[in-house]
Amino acid sequence: MTVITRRTLLGGSLAAAAALGATLVPGGAPARASTKFPFPSGQNLTVLVTGDAGTGEAGQLAVATAARKLFADEPLSLAIGLGDNIYEDGPESPDDDEFATKFEVPNAGLDVPWLMALGNHDNTLILPGDGSWLERGNNEVGYHARSPRWWMPSRYYSVALPAASPIAEFFVLDLNPLCAYIPQLLGYWAPNGQYMTEQRKWLRDGLSASTARWKFVCNHFPYIANGPHGSAGAYDGVPGLLPHANGTFVKELFDQEVIGRAQFLLAGHDHSQQVLAPTAATGGAHQIVSGAAAKTVGGQSRITNPALYQNFSSLGFMVLDISPAAVSVRVYTVDVTTSAATLAFAQRLA
Repeated sequence: MTVITRRTLLGGSLAAAAALGATLVPGGAPARASTKFPFPSGQNLTVLVTGDAGTGEAGQLAVATAARKLFADEPLSLAIGLGDNIYEDGPESPDDDEFATKFEVPNAGLDVPWLMALGNHDNTLILPGDGSWLERGNNEVGYHARSPRWWMPSRYYSVALPAASPIAEFFVLDLNPLCAYIPQLLGYWAPNGQYMTEQRKWLRDGLSASTARWKFVCNHFPYIANGPHGSAGAYDGVPGLLPHANGTFVKELFDQEVIGRAQFLLAGHDHSQQVLAPTAATGGAHQIVSGAAAKTVGGQSRITNPALYQNFSSLGFMVLDISPAAVSVRVYTVDVTTSAATLAFAQRLA
């Protein structure tokens, strides 16, 4: 039996790259305001953070049930979904019934805006998670107009809260063009093409202009991580000759546009829970990886970055408690058989 791996697919796929061009710009039909759950207006925010959730299976259902139980007793302001929203291959259209089975049904009762990011599985072409059919992600933008909780008005966007005088701004990025298995070497989706050039400028200008006390850059792919995928520039042990696959382009974007400008980096991709310590390399930012909302890596890890907390074997979710004066994180693990959440770590970060 022939096993297709990330490396073998990459090695034989360069010739196919030119066939994947696109001219679509970020955006989608906006939902009517009356159909969406409202954003919070207060100065204190409680934010549910999940990632890699969209299986529709027992793990996702247990994590969502545990979160629902927790927020039956305390207010929830909003939620963040850090990509891989529809496993394994992404939705076929904005009306795909998988949005119901892998998002709406599991999260019923968590009735707040969900800031959603695109992951590699959401842009699958051939091998699940290859991230190489970038137009497929537009189906998730299209779903924005169909759901009261799903918030993805474009492929990348920002939300500042509260709107009148923001204490926090969330910049949700789409970095899939930088690490698709089948790279776009030329054209719209190329690392230096129109899409990423415009996104870079938007991010640079947005971070510079933001008046929020706290800035969160949210994205599927971590800048640094201790799980099997590893850190940008060394993803999956892929050699440097393949910078689109090892995260070199992701690292360059963070180094040039983000580091030193945001205090928090949120990502999924690694199916684990990590709260990594701020370092000079991160510009003092905390990297938070919350990718265990449906799957785990079964204990696998690459311990290279200093961590305040990390867990590679338990499902779970995180909560950010944000005020004008402080940002704290809570990490919960979840027992799949009982849907019970256990507070595993809590700490003020800033």
